[in-house]
Amino acid sequence: MTISVRTATRADIAHVAQWNSAMAWETERKVLDPATIERGVTAVLDEPRRGFYLIAERNGMPCGCLLVTYEWSDWRAGDFWWIQSVYVVEAARRDGVFRRLYEDVQQRAKHAGAVGLRLYVETENERAQRTYAGLGMERCHYFMYEAEF
Repeated sequence: MTISVRTATRADIAHVAQWNSAMAWETERKVLDPATIERGVTAVLDEPRRGFYLIAERNGMPCGCLLVTYEWSDWRAGDFWWIQSVYVVEAARRDGVFRRLYEDVQQRAKHAGAVGLRLYVETENERAQRTYAGLGMERCHYFMYEAEF
């Protein structure tokens, strides 16, 4: 089995939108509006300053993705790369797909001069937390707050 990683193109919009909807349902039981999620995915591809998607393929077939966005750190004078919208199709889970995506992001971030990688995870998603810890990521001491508009 071969797992490869590539940058997403416009041809991937439908897959990424579908996977984002599936991830929202599986992790938070949230139903996303298909038109909104498609606009959101398209906006990333249209404006590279927002970030980029990576697509994992297993034996040439798309099987997962993640989104990278940027956060400027004035304390470190560099960007943190945020890993978001992680999804691996059920049939490909536990086969190293996320590990391959993560390794690719890590290599790209180091090459680009990023100061680190960050992600957030649902507090109850212990399986994902174990996966991230197994890749060498550490739980940080920050809480996340938000105000939606």
